[in-house]
Amino acid sequence: MTDHGMDNGLTNYGDKDFARFLRRSFARSMGLSRAMLAKPIVGIAMTPSGFNNCHRYMPDLVEAVSRGVLAAGALPRPFPTVSLGEVFLNPTSMMYRNLMAMDTEEMISAQPMDAVVLIGGCDKTVPAQLMGAASANLPAIQLVTGPMMTGRHKGQRLGACTDCRGFWAKYRAGSIDKDEINTVEGRLSVTAGTCAVMGTASTMACIAETLGMSLPGTAAIPAVHADRLVAAEETGKAAVRLIGTKISPRDIITQKSVENAFRVLQAVGGSTNAVVHLAAISGRLGIKIPFSRFNELSDETPVLVDLKPVGEGYMEDFHAAGGMGALLRELKPLLHLDTIDVEGRTLGERLEEPLDWVNPAVIRPFNDPVSRDGGLVALTGNLAPDGAIFKRAAATPALFESEGRAVVFTGLEDLSNRIDDPDLDVRPDDVLVLQNAGPHAAGMPEAGYLPIPKKLAKAGVKDMVRISDARMSGTAFGSIVLHIAPEAAVGGPLAAVRNGDRIRLSITKKQINLLVDDTEIRRRLADHRPPPAPARGYKSLYRRTVLQAPEGCDFDFLTQGADR
Repeated sequence: MTDHGMDNGLTNYGDKDFARFLRRSFARSMGLSRAMLAKPIVGIAMTPSGFNNCHRYMPDLVEAVSRGVLAAGALPRPFPTVSLGEVFLNPTSMMYRNLMAMDTEEMISAQPMDAVVLIGGCDKTVPAQLMGAASANLPAIQLVTGPMMTGRHKGQRLGACTDCRGFWAKYRAGSIDKDEINTVEGRLSVTAGTCAVMGTASTMACIAETLGMSLPGTAAIPAVHADRLVAAEETGKAAVRLIGTKISPRDIITQKSVENAFRVLQAVGGSTNAVVHLAAISGRLGIKIPFSRFNELSDETPVLVDLKPVGEGYMEDFHAAGGMGALLRELKPLLHLDTIDVEGRTLGERLEEPLDWVNPAVIRPFNDPVSRDGGLVALTGNLAPDGAIFKRAAATPALFESEGRAVVFTGLEDLSNRIDDPDLDVRPDDVLVLQNAGPHAAGMPEAGYLPIPKKLAKAGVKDMVRISDARMSGTAFGSIVLHIAPEAAVGGPLAAVRNGDRIRLSITKKQINLLVDDTEIRRRLADHRPPPAPARGYKSLYRRTVLQAPEGCDFDFLTQGADR
């Protein structure tokens, strides 16, 4: 009989009976009775941190999950892992996503538990937890912390962080002053929770529910809503049921459920970051969705959710409008309905249940979409042989087919030093190019949202074509080509771009091309050398083993097929 509960994975002293005796003795020191020690165990991976505003209510969620676990007859055991607060990490939270994934996987595998609840919310936290859970393959269920509620400024609703960028652009352009931007600073993020728009955190919450890794109807409940705690309690109960069914992440995360997740990503006009995260999660299980298939899904799947940064609403509106249940029912003809979730139900069975109410102004009918084309598109071409991503739902259609002169920034410091230089040689129809901001060079920060040069912003320019090997926040907007692969630092063609070169973008053809002869590109790259690697520690490991964006920026030794 397989060991379970407190007898799972006994510490190896060469004497199992002694290991069992010693573990129980130490467990008794925590005030646990023999009766409680005999129960199955649900681990609770918790991620509180004074550097993570999104997780401020973590203690309340842990308590509610524990209550559900106890009510269902098991023993809850919370344990901490790395916590990633998006705006509090340097150089970027993306660099530490894999560290958190490793921490999560190892702590699930090393400690005695029969199932695990993963509590997270902030951008890289949910993908890290799903990556770790997929590799550990213990019965697991995701609980997200939920989005913020909106604030107000002079009668206008505000929510982090699309409105952060909108007001900052006005400040840079000189249309609002220092006093007003300081006032707005205190009105953008007014409750606990993740960003109030369909940024990366909310996109990943929707994806976790679509994959089947979280309970139906829980993705969009606001962080401060009473139902968020009810969802936590129900998640604890569901985790205990998982012990009996033995449904594991590998039963839930499949080729079909990943395709469903990509469809939902398109329909919500979601974050470009989700493309990288889904590639990393599915890569742990050997699942790959090629960019050709990604574009098929995009062309077939309309944008149905009218939320910022693509539309006008906020996550609290999405929840009140019917949430994921309403959206999935609109997408039903396009979905694989035989996928299963943590409750063991197929998606088809879930969608047969009646819905309470749907607000069609927020979650549009399939035949009356926000946009008939999906929110994201993958590009190729001689500038991105392995692919790039463009968020067409948040871009300016007039720039979809354009050609311009390259204005090149060789790195983040160069961008910071020169973007607002009044002598910068730049015109509105130019293409801003940022090099050396990919995973190897810089950990792939959210620097792809290059600011409009101040002198153009003051002249009223609101958008330009911008390209880079970096990422951008899911809350951002603009005509921006991201995740160019291979990145400049490893000798990708992006490294060959020079000031004055012509670059052509075609969303119709799904192409991004450098209008320079191939022979000249090869000549420019002949002497390319990667930047020096850090000498020690995690950053050294990251540089040596991180993969490119199409492979999810995971570590090469953590994907399926890597030696273990």
